[in-house]
Amino acid sequence: MEDPGGRPPGTRSPRVVALGGGHGLAASLSALRHVTDHLTAIVTVADNGGSSGRLRRELGVLPPGDLRMALAALCRDDEWGRTWADVLQHRFRSNGELHDHAVGNLLIVALWELLGEAVEGLDWVGRLLGAQGRVLPMSAVPLDITARVIGLDPEHPERLTEIRGQAEVATTDGHVVDVALDPADPPACPEALVAIAEADWVVVGPGSWFTSVIPNLLVPALCRGLEQTSARRLLTLNLGEQKGETDGFSPETHLEVLAAHAPDLRIDVVLADEGHVPDPDSLRRTAHSLGADLVIADIADDDQHLHHAPDKLTKVYRELLV
Repeated sequence: MEDPGGRPPGTRSPRVVALGGGHGLAASLSALRHVTDHLTAIVTVADNGGSSGRLRRELGVLPPGDLRMALAALCRDDEWGRTWADVLQHRFRSNGELHDHAVGNLLIVALWELLGEAVEGLDWVGRLLGAQGRVLPMSAVPLDITARVIGLDPEHPERLTEIRGQAEVATTDGHVVDVALDPADPPACPEALVAIAEADWVVVGPGSWFTSVIPNLLVPALCRGLEQTSARRLLTLNLGEQKGETDGFSPETHLEVLAAHAPDLRIDVVLADEGHVPDPDSLRRTAHSLGADLVIADIADDDQHLHHAPDKLTKVYRELLV
């Protein structure tokens, strides 16, 4: 019998760490759980909107939403896994206080309150779901994203304005120049540092560039771990620009912005979709400037605009990582 990566018995599947948040990380995890049985997700915890933001403000906890999405993506494809994934993602609809709260957010926070420890609580949720991997926060303290933005003052379009909050950065009408974390030197999750040190591959992206992907690189200890690990590093590019966050960005711009925020981070492979690379030679040169080879493949969802297809990612990840 073969393991998830298609290897014969007796061979170890690669240890893979995936970083990010939101729908991009969920797509990556949905693919990677078919490639390896040693999978760890390290998730951005800076959300301040929706159900997560309400729980964070009311209870002082980490925002659970991106953690919930990662756990749902790691659920198996059998009846148990699909049922629990649906339960986690279910949102209440009412005229009261429960409106739009996700069941999984409440479950995660309940375990945090009972156990008093973020990682232990997530591990318990993973055990209940039968999750095919482990989910960790990038830090055990709630964080805020701040951004320097131009274009918000119509009389002075080049003036820099600082805005605060993941939701605000993701929907700004201005042009994001760079982002930072507050606090600027948060403690990295110790289990995340161990996972990175022991990994064979680290997969970064896809996802909201300034609010899901780059924040992991702004936790100093986490970034040092990524720089020093012996693992190979694969960066999966987004399929296009994201309104309100990366308007006008080319694939090359995504790489340049990431490099500006983590200048000492070497990338080994850049993965891009074949339908979203206007100038392959230019992107290859930019990838090479980061130390990376460029791989162009069909990884886009044919039915959902600007979404990655987990089944296509599975095929490409298997070829690259195994």
